[in-house]
Amino acid sequence: MKLGFLTAPFADTDLMTVAGWAAANGFSALEIACWPRSGGETRRYAGTSHIDVDGLSAGQAAEIVAALTARGITISGLGYYPNPLHEDAAHRDAVIGHLRKVITAAGLLGVPVVNTFMGGDRRLNVEENWVRAKDIFTRVVAHARDAGVTLAFENCPMIFSHDEWPGGHNIAYSPKIWRRIFDTWGEGVGMNYDPSHLVWQMIDQPRFIREFGPKMVHVHAKDVMIDHDGLYENGIMSVGIGWQVPRMPGLGDIDWARFFSGLYHAGYDGPVIIEHEDRNFEGSDDKLKRGFLLARDVLNPYVK
Repeated sequence: MKLGFLTAPFADTDLMTVAGWAAANGFSALEIACWPRSGGETRRYAGTSHIDVDGLSAGQAAEIVAALTARGITISGLGYYPNPLHEDAAHRDAVIGHLRKVITAAGLLGVPVVNTFMGGDRRLNVEENWVRAKDIFTRVVAHARDAGVTLAFENCPMIFSHDEWPGGHNIAYSPKIWRRIFDTWGEGVGMNYDPSHLVWQMIDQPRFIREFGPKMVHVHAKDVMIDHDGLYENGIMSVGIGWQVPRMPGLGDIDWARFFSGLYHAGYDGPVIIEHEDRNFEGSDDKLKRGFLLARDVLNPYVK
């Protein structure tokens, strides 16, 4: 295993500066955020572009890899998390077009994984969204196969705010849908596993790892705390809004020893990438880095 982090929170810092800090502080991998350089994404912890994939050449890709290698850093995956099943067709076309560019860039960089969302139209039920997903992703997965890249979906329901309620913006959150994903596209896809999203859904994490562990190609380390007062006030029909609180690893409700035990038992030996969404460690560069270092110290004993 290699411990690293998703670069998205360092939106105003260039990639090599981030890599230098990572290497100097005991990290050995980065998931590199690859939103469009032109901007437009306003969602929290989204929109960062540490590699401009639009027109990336083989020579530029080789230079990036060499510079990171010189700093002792490998790329765990490229990350771009839009909503490919968005209700607006023009929006879908735009983000799918960029996702294809990220996949092409991963092939040039020799990066085996591109992490993304399946997406979801919150107005539609899961079955209606699935019809759209099959139509869209069959072509995208074929493009990934041609590039020698595994397309990895994250298991996040993407329902943190009222504009995402009630259906969320990502349907790849439940075991039922994950079985369909692997039955439909087989080895062309994998899972980018984030344990925090199982806690508030009351999905059995050890059982989930036993079933899907062999399909995990990338892992996010993010904790979550259930605010029981918020749950009391809002009830479960709020679908997590007002009571699921993202935290840095070690500050929430996840049993990390049990989590890693499950991963090792399932044979997972890939990257473990810290995803920072903890508001207690926001507001300054020092706070952001402090959060990552705290998470590093919690997780390091398990990453060998």
